[in-house]
Amino acid sequence: MTGEFNVRTAEGTFECGDLALQRGGTLKGARIVYKTYGTLSPKRDNVILYPTSYSAHHTDIEWLVKVEHCLDPSRYFIVIPNMFTNGLSSSPSNTPGEFPEVTTYDNVTQQRRLLAELFGVDRVKMVYGWSMGAQQAYHWAALFGDAVERIVVNCGSAKTAPHNFVFLEGVRTAVQNARTPQDGLRAMGRIYAGWALSQTFYRREMWRGLGFTSLEDFLVRSWEANFLRRDARDLMAQLWTWQNGDISANDLYRGDLQMALAGIKAKVLLMPSATDLYFQTDDNRLELPHLRHGRLVEIPSVWGHRAGNPNGNPEDAAFVDAQVNALLSS
Repeated sequence: MTGEFNVRTAEGTFECGDLALQRGGTLKGARIVYKTYGTLSPKRDNVILYPTSYSAHHTDIEWLVKVEHCLDPSRYFIVIPNMFTNGLSSSPSNTPGEFPEVTTYDNVTQQRRLLAELFGVDRVKMVYGWSMGAQQAYHWAALFGDAVERIVVNCGSAKTAPHNFVFLEGVRTAVQNARTPQDGLRAMGRIYAGWALSQTFYRREMWRGLGFTSLEDFLVRSWEANFLRRDARDLMAQLWTWQNGDISANDLYRGDLQMALAGIKAKVLLMPSATDLYFQTDDNRLELPHLRHGRLVEIPSVWGHRAGNPNGNPEDAAFVDAQVNALLSS
C-alpha cells in the first residue's frame, strides 16, 4: 500500500462471475478492477463512490482524490470502480469472443455488489461522477434509493439527450469507417476536441496555457494521443453504453423518466458547465423540478465539458470543490 500524505490505498479485482446482462446475453467471467483510497470507518459510513468516465481509467481521474480537494481521503473511504468496457474491467480487448451490450444498469448493480461483498457497505455517503460517471451516479440514486445519501451529477444527465446521441454517432462513424484503427482514433480525437471545449476556449487560444505551441500541437499531443492510448473496440462498446444511458430504462420505472427522477431520495447536486456542448444545462433544468432534494449550480466556465474535470484548471477546480464540500456538509 502506498499513498501521498500517508493515505492508505489498495487495488484489486472484484470477480462478478458469469453476469446475465440487462439487454440479454451473458458477460462470462465478468470482473471490475477497482482502487480504494483512505480508511473505511468502523461504522462504514464514510464511503464515496467515484465511477470512471468515458475512456478513463482510475489513474486518469484520481487527481481529485487529495486532501486539498473535495474527495479527501483523510476523511472519506473513496472507491473508484472502473467501468466495464474501459480496458481494465471486462472489455472487448481483454475478453475472448463477441462482447455483449453492457448498460449503465449492469455497471451499477455490480458496483453495489462490490461494496457489499468486499467491504460490507450497504449505504454510501455520496456517489460523485463526471460525464459518464455522472450517469452512473444518477443510476445509483434512482435504483438504490435507501442506499445513497447524496449524488453529484457533474456534467451529466439522467438520460442521454438526442443531440448528445447524434454527436456520438459522428464519432462512431469516423472510427468504424477509418482505414485503420489508429486512423480512427486520431479522427476521434479531432472530433472530440471540437465538442469537449468551448468556442471561447479556442478563440482565446487557451491551449497555450497548457503548454502547447500551436493548435495543431494541441490536437496531436492532447486529443489524438489521449485516444490512441485506448483500444477502439473498447471505446465503441463504451460509446454504446453512453448512448443508451437512461435511469428509467429498467423494470422499476418502465421508461417513465419523471417517475425515476421523483423516486430519487438522495440529495442531488446538478453541476453542469455553462459552456458544455453535449451535456447541456437545459437538460438538468428539465430534470430539477422532478427531484425531491435537487439543487442546480452551473459552473461559470469557458472550458466546456472539461470544466467538470478541471485537472490543470485551478479556478474551476476550486468551484467544484466548494460546491461538493457544501453538499457533503449538508
